[in-house]
Amino acid sequence: MHLSSKAFRILGIIATVASLGMYVSYIPQIIDNLHGLKTNPIQPLAASINCSLWVCYGLLQEKKDWPLAIANSPGVLFGLIAFFTAL
Repeated sequence: MHLSSKAFRILGIIATVASLGMYVSYIPQIIDNLHGLKTNPIQPLAASINCSLWVCYGLLQEKKDWPLAIANSPGVLFGLIAFFTAL
């Protein structure tokens, strides 16, 4: 199956929104951590490292992959906050 450039653009937008939602979902975990209900810090640390690599990949290409970088940027931030508040 061959997708048109418009279909790829729509797919990129949907994937970006889904990714943003996934990483913003760390907010309740961060709030729980701050209220003393500590969670396991390993998964958010792994997510943060993974997202950092994808952001670098997206931004270091000659033709920047902005949807990839934007979609993974909140994962770096929220993953690190979730990690440090879980300690």
